[in-house]
Amino acid sequence: MTKEILVVDDEDRIRKLLRLFLEREGYEVAEASDGREAFELATKYDYVCILLDLMLPEMDGLEVATRLRETKDTPIIMLTAKGEENNRVEGFESGADDYIVKPFSPREVVLRLKALLRRTQSATAEQNEPHARDMIEFEHLTIDNDAHKVLADGTPVNLTPKEYELLIFLAKTPNKVFDREQLLKEVWHYEFYGDLRTVDTHVKRLREKLNRVSTEAASMIQTVWGVGYKFEVTQPDETTK
Repeated sequence: MTKEILVVDDEDRIRKLLRLFLEREGYEVAEASDGREAFELATKYDYVCILLDLMLPEMDGLEVATRLRETKDTPIIMLTAKGEENNRVEGFESGADDYIVKPFSPREVVLRLKALLRRTQSATAEQNEPHARDMIEFEHLTIDNDAHKVLADGTPVNLTPKEYELLIFLAKTPNKVFDREQLLKEVWHYEFYGDLRTVDTHVKRLREKLNRVSTEAASMIQTVWGVGYKFEVTQPDETTK
């Protein structure tokens, strides 16, 4: 399995520094210096992760991530000198899975990269034993947390890391309503008071992906107007006899 990372930054110094630290950890590294080149490479090849600068010539990082998310679920870590809350929201809305503000330590980037990849890796051989599997199963939806796999009516659904984390967080507590602030804190691990479009955008994308193969699975993610979202599961005594 490839361990190649795509590093995208218009500063040669930053690309070379990240390459040095990543190669020390055993990763292969590809580089791009502008957004158009990054998009072409990311579309053509399957990288385990993309380190993507926000401010790029030709096509900025937000556009690269947004367009890439139409066809690819590759984990994306956004790198940017812009640390304001609105920029983080825009990054997450575009499909980024993590966000690191410049100036950063290359060691921090490597640690955050490893943490993200751990959440997206497949199960080990031991975990593949039926008795050891971490499964969440409903009538129309199955989440195999060991294999990081989602099945809607038996059909695999490809999700980005954040879409997957959002789904499993909701599914682990069926019928409980979470407001957007709670979801930002628990799934994105930061608090932001004001613009909560990040959550709405990811819920919309998650529903769309599920709906392509199962309307029943998609309908389990319910909007509670004026409050937030819940994962709705019909109770046994509510079923038609």
